[in-house]
Amino acid sequence: MPMPSPENPTKMSAKAMKISKIAKYIKKRVLSMSTDEYRKTSLFATGSFDLDFPIPDLIGKTEILTEEHREKLCSHLPARAEGYSWSLIFSTSQHGFALNSLYRKMARLESPVLIVIEDTEHNVFGALTSCSLHVSDHFYGTGESLLYKFNPSFKVFHWTGENMYFIKGNMESLSIGAGDGRFGLWLDGDLNQGRSQHCSTYGNEPLAPQEDFVIKTLECWAFV
Repeated sequence: MPMPSPENPTKMSAKAMKISKIAKYIKKRVLSMSTDEYRKTSLFATGSFDLDFPIPDLIGKTEILTEEHREKLCSHLPARAEGYSWSLIFSTSQHGFALNSLYRKMARLESPVLIVIEDTEHNVFGALTSCSLHVSDHFYGTGESLLYKFNPSFKVFHWTGENMYFIKGNMESLSIGAGDGRFGLWLDGDLNQGRSQHCSTYGNEPLAPQEDFVIKTLECWAFV
């Protein structure tokens, strides 16, 4: 009986790479899953690894986010935030324009936080932080954090690996992303004035058309 001819090494290599990618995907999903039954069924119901979670429900009223905003942001959430409802933790309309109030609302919160800002020129932009916001003498957070903007088109700016200046806050200001004296997103203690510049943490474009902006509304959402 003739021996079967070996497969082309290039094809075998491609198969191995594909299997490796699928294995890494499964590992990431499984490690990030909670015991929530919905997440389990959502992951395996389609029989495909090209999965999309539905647009999440909002617990709380938004004055900024549209369905399109939420749909675009969903694909950039860390795995541990996927499949959960978005809960409004802080809103300037409800809780006032004070950074101190924002910190208080996040005490004991264990979740990534989505910061959504609309400025007085109706531009929408913000950040996703890997953890809740608090006062700190040093930068904290992880590479899950990112910056994003919707105007004039939707863009997301992920961690570049250049530095680890993810988040730093005190009673006077909050900074997300930094480098060479510039900040990806900076907010003052009154949550009134803000600034966005190119920074090496995220390699981002300024999030607003003007470097300095005035906040109309700010909302913070957690995934719980």
